[in-house]
Amino acid sequence: MANTFLMAERDRWPIWLAVALGTGAAGYFALPIEPPVAVGWAALVLGLGAAAVRIRWHLPLGLAAALLLGFGLAKLREDRVATPVLDHALVAHLTGRIVSLEPREQGVRVVLDEVRSGALPQPPRRIRVALRAGGAPTSEQKLRPGQWLSLTARLDTPPSPSEPGASDFGRRLYFQGIGAIGFAYGRARTIVPGRTPDAWERLAFKAEALRLDMTRRIQAGLPGSTGGIASALVTGARGTISEEDDAALRDAGLAHALSISGLHMALVGGGIFWLLRAVLAAVPAIVLRYPVKKWAAVMALAAAAFYLVISGVEAAAVRSFVMLATMMTAVLLDRPALTMRSLALAAILLLCLRPESVADPGFQMSFAAVAALIAVAERDQMRERAAPHGIAHRYLRGIVLTSLVASLATTPFTLFHFGRAAHYAVLGNLIVMPIIGFWIMPLAALAVMLMPLGLEGRVLPLLGEGIEIMVRLGAWVSGLPGAVSLAPAMPLSALVLMSLGGLWLAIWRTRWRWWGLAPIVAGVALAFAAPSPDMLVASDGATVALRGADGRLQFLRKPRDKYAARDWLRRDGDVRDIADAVGVPGLECDGLGCVVPGKDLVAASLKPEALLEDCARAQVMVSAASGACAGPAVVIDGAAAQDGQGWRVTLKPYPSAVSVRSYRGARPWVVRY
Repeated sequence: MANTFLMAERDRWPIWLAVALGTGAAGYFALPIEPPVAVGWAALVLGLGAAAVRIRWHLPLGLAAALLLGFGLAKLREDRVATPVLDHALVAHLTGRIVSLEPREQGVRVVLDEVRSGALPQPPRRIRVALRAGGAPTSEQKLRPGQWLSLTARLDTPPSPSEPGASDFGRRLYFQGIGAIGFAYGRARTIVPGRTPDAWERLAFKAEALRLDMTRRIQAGLPGSTGGIASALVTGARGTISEEDDAALRDAGLAHALSISGLHMALVGGGIFWLLRAVLAAVPAIVLRYPVKKWAAVMALAAAAFYLVISGVEAAAVRSFVMLATMMTAVLLDRPALTMRSLALAAILLLCLRPESVADPGFQMSFAAVAALIAVAERDQMRERAAPHGIAHRYLRGIVLTSLVASLATTPFTLFHFGRAAHYAVLGNLIVMPIIGFWIMPLAALAVMLMPLGLEGRVLPLLGEGIEIMVRLGAWVSGLPGAVSLAPAMPLSALVLMSLGGLWLAIWRTRWRWWGLAPIVAGVALAFAAPSPDMLVASDGATVALRGADGRLQFLRKPRDKYAARDWLRRDGDVRDIADAVGVPGLECDGLGCVVPGKDLVAASLKPEALLEDCARAQVMVSAASGACAGPAVVIDGAAAQDGQGWRVTLKPYPSAVSVRSYRGARPWVVRY
């Protein structure tokens, strides 16, 4: 029976190669230890060899080849971007060359390469440093990509997850070549370049300088958060967006409007394609003699490429460009522009270029949304067409259907990565998307076209009005009762099951596609049944949270690590502020520490002199100080807390603990103290 279904859907087999390629890359990131480079080359060679073999039953062999290729490409990508990672905080005087910079609300944030410092025997390939307001040579307006700076900065290790299973920003920075982050003391100075840039570097710096100039001109014409949103739409620089505006749009289901994604690429590339084709079609002498559709596709591709460059060539923009380029190439080859195969090809191209994208929330959510939309469109094409409706009806139906399908497809990823769901996303998109599509993006494109003439100031006020209306509508939607709900973090296994079930539903077209509901249901059940941590300890050893009798986390004392504390509450689906979650009923504290009486006695010591007494009676011992302690089932002193980068403690059926470091594994992006 399975063979019959497989043969009936033979044309869908190649789509699964993209899934297998991504699975192979994900398998590399899931390893507990770092494999040698030779293993990556071996997987690549074996994958290419298997792909070259021609046998009758080639689907299993093709999937195996794609798995090996994905694994090998991920390992070789890691080897290419490898950088030393700072293993402890320090203050250092250093010099470096500006690779990129982004204006912030208070100053500017720069990424430096060619770093040299006596305090860093093996400096990272790149470091990211925040220059506070007035910290640039004269002001941040004087900084340019390619300049060399001399400054004194406090550098720290890339951030580790707040608990096992949380977002790994350190890994994301590692694949950008960034091995340290920090902020500068005092004023930075420009210095004589350490070397002359090559031709490729000069081109990259000019592109980055163009992007920076456009960002500054937009924000000069539209100060504050409105300018930050405008620059985010055009150049991807969103450092000056206020937290209030960001939260309003996010909770209204409009977060995609603030990052250069498929929506923006489609509006730019698709808009140019439609406009140019319509103009050329109005001239009979041209449309009857030349392939105007292909001309429009080439111009749309060129416009999208320019948009990619001025957006900073970030991962999300690259992903969107690859998808649009695949569709426009299909037009040039007289193929259907948007099919499941073109989506699979876009995924394969992106995974070959940046295998680490498989772990990126943007990659997962955008491909899930587009795959679901294509699957629904394919189902509609197979049905009998109903009587045509007016343009307004079809447009509104398209927005509602698109928002609903995309929201359902991305909900598991939104809950896994962000722990929140916007329930009125369809409403938010229904009332805001016309403003974005017919007001904001056209005016943003017009402002860009007028910049060479210095006339963008005539358009920016109108653009600002559109953005302010969008924000107000987003705030209204996000303020409705029940607009947002938080959910406890789900395990990775639940997301994997739901993803595989969703892919099965979207890719296959015959009746057996409904088998995909089984892993989706299993994933949902696993998400609900996942146990919550009984206790969490941050890497400072002093920030400790214990689950109370009401099922909510409570901090034993005011936490020192505010980032970890906020992330714990968010991942627990808890809307409280940190101050409202301090204090555990029955907690006994003195100047030396705190004790939580009960069957599983928990002691949190502040000073070494409390260790001896607490070690003698506690089953779980946590201390910000370091010292020998024998007896308790779980002992986390200051050294263990730092070395483990934080801990997750389970009290039932017996006390046990898992560190963030052990969860992350022995990988190059994991700091070794």
